[in-house]
Amino acid sequence: MKLLVANGPNLNLTGTREPHIYGSDTLAVINSELKEKFPVVSFEFFQTNSEGDLIDKIQSVEKEGFDGVVLNAGALSHYSFALRDAIAAVKRPVVEVHLSQVYAREEFRRTSVISEVCKGTVTGFGKFSYFAATYALSEFLRQ
Repeated sequence: MKLLVANGPNLNLTGTREPHIYGSDTLAVINSELKEKFPVVSFEFFQTNSEGDLIDKIQSVEKEGFDGVVLNAGALSHYSFALRDAIAAVKRPVVEVHLSQVYAREEFRRTSVISEVCKGTVTGFGKFSYFAATYALSEFLRQ
């Protein structure tokens, strides 16, 4: 099984940006732990601060042979209809992930324009949101 773990804007700062909200583990640590906890999954990790690059990567998932996507789009989740359209256009399941509990934060974070085109959403468990999404997606794909 081959999964893309894609991260959007500002997630390169994970571990140092507001650790009381997003946790103190860096993406490198999270990615390493994912590989450790799911040794049968072939992962590719991608992070960009560019909306267009993230859209291009999502659009490429079928061509690149990914079975599914774990996506933390960051703030793009709340307003990027272009990203929403890219997710809707691919025929691979995408699971939306958020480190923080978005429903307990600012009003604008409580709306995701990508949720309805994703297979599911995991929010509020810090780095464990990635683990839960990976587990759920891998089990779903085994059916």
